[in-house]
Amino acid sequence: MMKRLLFICVVALISAVLFGCTAARNSADPNANNSEDSTGSTEENNSEEGATITYWYWADNSEYSQLMQDIIKEFNETNDKGITVVGEEYPWDGGGYSETLFTAAIGGGGPDVASFKLTSTPLFTANDLLLNLDDYIANWDKKDDIDSNIYDIMKQASGTDSIYLMPWNTQVLYVYYRPSIFEEAGVEVPTTYEELLTAIEKTTMDTNGDGKTDVYGFGMRGATGGQEPWGSFIHARGGSFDDLTSEASIQGMKDFIDIYSNGYAPPTASTDGFNEIIANFKSGRTAMTIHHTGSSAEMVDTFGDDVSAFPFPAGEGQWTSMGDTENVIFESSQHKDAAFEWVAYLAAEKGQEDWTVATGNVPVSKSVQELDFFQDNEFMKASIEGMPFAGIVPIKDTTTEWISTIWPNTVAAALLGDKSAEEAMKILQEELHAE
Repeated sequence: MMKRLLFICVVALISAVLFGCTAARNSADPNANNSEDSTGSTEENNSEEGATITYWYWADNSEYSQLMQDIIKEFNETNDKGITVVGEEYPWDGGGYSETLFTAAIGGGGPDVASFKLTSTPLFTANDLLLNLDDYIANWDKKDDIDSNIYDIMKQASGTDSIYLMPWNTQVLYVYYRPSIFEEAGVEVPTTYEELLTAIEKTTMDTNGDGKTDVYGFGMRGATGGQEPWGSFIHARGGSFDDLTSEASIQGMKDFIDIYSNGYAPPTASTDGFNEIIANFKSGRTAMTIHHTGSSAEMVDTFGDDVSAFPFPAGEGQWTSMGDTENVIFESSQHKDAAFEWVAYLAAEKGQEDWTVATGNVPVSKSVQELDFFQDNEFMKASIEGMPFAGIVPIKDTTTEWISTIWPNTVAAALLGDKSAEEAMKILQEELHAE
């Protein structure tokens, strides 16, 4: 049981690294928690006509809170089955939302549907709390509107061949770059991994001839959270998180070390976190760095047209990190069909469009991705192009400690020459996959 509870910590950490959220509770109906009809859990009802379901969610700010209430209102007024969704907002609270949700569900008082993070999946499925969505999705007329890789990630999160999460919206990492620096260095946008390594080397420049590097090719993140962009280098050589000691994985680590040891990344890279890599890029100290659309507005504010993005290019393999917010239906819901109508509306219907356009998250619906709003945005396009090969760090009992301590300490030692690539990867493999 203690191991299962560790997954709550995983949620808090992984989400805080790239996708931290805060919000105040703002229930659509302050009396909803006291209504026996609101959960559909106190009375068996095989008919979904006129069903009322509760939906728990969090919002990053007051605008998103109102947005969700507007989406709920529109669904309630337009669905042809008379289904009523009662939305109840809870604060993210650094991942405490997931603990609140688990406590309520395990006690029999949870909602019908809830917004959810992939990292929580093993804890909830181990306690048989989530509805298996395989049959629902197989019979859904918009199943193919979502990339098959997204469904694979949902399965990976549960550690099974089944889907327990309905895709909703994502954040996909890509490579930011400065077109003016690329032009000065005489390089094109990389389309292969080898071209990326070359571009990193060539965009490391002494621009004023004083013998000192003014621009570093790559803004490397060596502190917590850096395991995600680092994973792209490992996979590009054909390696994976499953076997970090393979020859391919070790070669990817050697590439990463070489970028630092050759002076293609800032000297502080071994301890640089999110704030540092963004500040270095915005100041012109680095030509490239890796993040997602969450920082694109400030990049445009800083550089105007002199900033763009491309998906992390393929080598022997290809991978980029995906952050997420999904939805789940609880096994305890007495209105499962109605609940699926709601999560489908958020996944591939008007609710998907309304939410992703307003929040700037990357839609999972292919038809929504094709809207001009997304296709005319180069950062969204880079995210969408990365979706078919996006993935997540394995969700294990060891993941929290591995991300927060093992990975940054081990990689720092390797970058500084205190450990070889082979030694570092052996430690990372053993600690991540420890039983």
